[in-house]
Amino acid sequence: MTDANAAKKIERLREEIRRHEHLYYVLDAPEISDAEYDALVNELKQLEAAHPELVTADSPTQRVGGQPAAGFKKAQHSRAMLSLDNAYSAEELTDWNRRVRELAGNLPVEYTAELKLDGLSVALRYEAGDDGARLAMGLTRGDGQTGEDVTSNIRTVRSIPLSIAGEKVEKAGLRAEQGFEVRGEVVMPEKAFLRTNEEREREGLPPFVNPRNSAAGTVRTLDPNIVATRGLVFFAYFVLVDGEYFAAGQTATLDALTALGFRVNPHRGRVDSVEEMKKFIDEVEKKRETLGYEIDGVVLKVDAHATQQRLGYTGRAPRWAIAYKFTAEAAITQLEDIMITVGRSGKLTPTAMLKPVFVGGVTVSRATLHNADFIERLGLLIGDWVKVERGGDVIPKVVEVIKDNEHARGTRRFAFPANCPECGNAVVREEGEADWRCVNADCPAKLRESLLHFGSRGVMNIEGLGDAVVEELRNKRLIESVADLYNLKDEDLVSLTTKFIFKNKKTGKEETRNRLLLGPKGTANLQEQIRASKHAGLARVIMGLGIRHVGESTAEALAQEFGDIRELEKADPDRLEQVADIGPEISHAIYDFFSRPANKLLVGRLKDAGVMMTAERKRKTSQLDGLVFVLTGTLPTLTREEAKERIEAAGGKVSGSVSKKTNYVVAGEEAGSKLEKAHELKISVIDEDRLVRLLQGE
Repeated sequence: MTDANAAKKIERLREEIRRHEHLYYVLDAPEISDAEYDALVNELKQLEAAHPELVTADSPTQRVGGQPAAGFKKAQHSRAMLSLDNAYSAEELTDWNRRVRELAGNLPVEYTAELKLDGLSVALRYEAGDDGARLAMGLTRGDGQTGEDVTSNIRTVRSIPLSIAGEKVEKAGLRAEQGFEVRGEVVMPEKAFLRTNEEREREGLPPFVNPRNSAAGTVRTLDPNIVATRGLVFFAYFVLVDGEYFAAGQTATLDALTALGFRVNPHRGRVDSVEEMKKFIDEVEKKRETLGYEIDGVVLKVDAHATQQRLGYTGRAPRWAIAYKFTAEAAITQLEDIMITVGRSGKLTPTAMLKPVFVGGVTVSRATLHNADFIERLGLLIGDWVKVERGGDVIPKVVEVIKDNEHARGTRRFAFPANCPECGNAVVREEGEADWRCVNADCPAKLRESLLHFGSRGVMNIEGLGDAVVEELRNKRLIESVADLYNLKDEDLVSLTTKFIFKNKKTGKEETRNRLLLGPKGTANLQEQIRASKHAGLARVIMGLGIRHVGESTAEALAQEFGDIRELEKADPDRLEQVADIGPEISHAIYDFFSRPANKLLVGRLKDAGVMMTAERKRKTSQLDGLVFVLTGTLPTLTREEAKERIEAAGGKVSGSVSKKTNYVVAGEEAGSKLEKAHELKISVIDEDRLVRLLQGE
């Protein structure tokens, strides 16, 4: 066969195989048998082997290839992959619907209702090619800002196209010469889950707990050949271009994804009211068990793109979408004991030790009890039978003591300890607080939890710094502070060991032996992760310090406001309260942290280790950047929503209450108590005309 004829036949075979893959993996409508499909693939493989110069990266034969990876690199998302706020009742949906309509003003509000798939969120980047688009990268959600590059594994999922013809891209309403991104969920169907567990049991391996964990673990498996056998499926639900959501709206987005050749979940609808939302939710819940894959709720999204833009985002979620979670799954089991753990802030947390019970797809043997007051309110006794729920927040919790004739009550009351179970020092409970705390700065439990927090995903992202490694570093006294991480030597890490129990085949008895925790390869990987963490950025460092009340959004706001850890160290509470959303409690916690000599020493040691302690502050791009406005009364021409929209578009912020942080109160007719408060605090009061001039830069 000539090269020209071979090229034609190869391309014809590829197109035919792609069509059958789409029919089988996307439309669930196969036209040929598995044997006939395999024969087509084998014919293509033979032709490509004879003409290797004609092999292309998007050929169906190239989905699986290469050796297992040593690890996954990380990459920044084009736009943050945010979480969704949750609702658990019709009342919460009603409140959300009201807020949406108030913020939307005169813009249209109609919703798409889609299934909330229980899998792993991923982002797929497609680059423009000569004749369409080609899959360039697949990223896990990670911490929302940065994900793991799992492209080699994503390529094995046959419902994900490796390339998309230019005419399909154009038909979808995108431009063929421009790249785009598709976001969706990788799930493991129930049949694939059962098959995978049967295979694991035959191989003597422990079965996976549930399809969600199995899908997530599979995508992060280092060998693509294993991933290819697991039967994963991808459902698409978002398109982004240059980091912005597809401007045609959510319904049009789902249609565009279908036109591109992606699998889009068919169970969706358009709803206009809370009554229609509940009807859709009830229908889905009835057929939940027949879907063949796991879901844990319904996602409701404002359909119109313009309305989405007006609604915007909170620090962690879009205001234009919400996840309705199905009722938490519950079970009844017996409380065997209560264990106290000590966190990095010294907080003592009671944990229920339960007789193992299956709840929500997993075996539960522990559940949170929150604090001493919660135990007291429940009237909980050791030995009681309790109701345990595992809902959308995943962490199991005890919600009720069973008090009936069928379940005997416990006999022993739990006494909250007066001393820290880790270091023996007295614990304290400050006035007005629910929690008991250990205030011993040298408490070993606080150090352990601080190290785990510092290295966790979303903070400094030191992969490999897990419980066993931290415990051994502490036992060998190699580390007494998070700053010591940057002084660890290879010989310190490579010799770390852990105990494991095995059964001696000769004697049949269980024996305990030591084995290396990391070894040379693991040591090299961990050291590389530690070095990389030096460049995590100021916001991550602030989070890693473990300051009370300071989470991700507050840390980011502080990094942007001060730009340098030295400036933050010098800030007093009044200066700190000038930062958006920081009140007296948070400002005093930050001030108190940096006032302590031990914490100053820690920051200094991190600096000396080369940890980056600065941030590039965003340039002020508009005339109202950083200014806080409060609207009161009726304005002559603008509605409140229109005024709010224009202020926020110019970089300002609109608050619902007057405080020392307010820069201007915009007052109209029949202004009320907010105007009085402004006069009391001597805050500038302006009218609509002055607001418009400010918006125009005058």
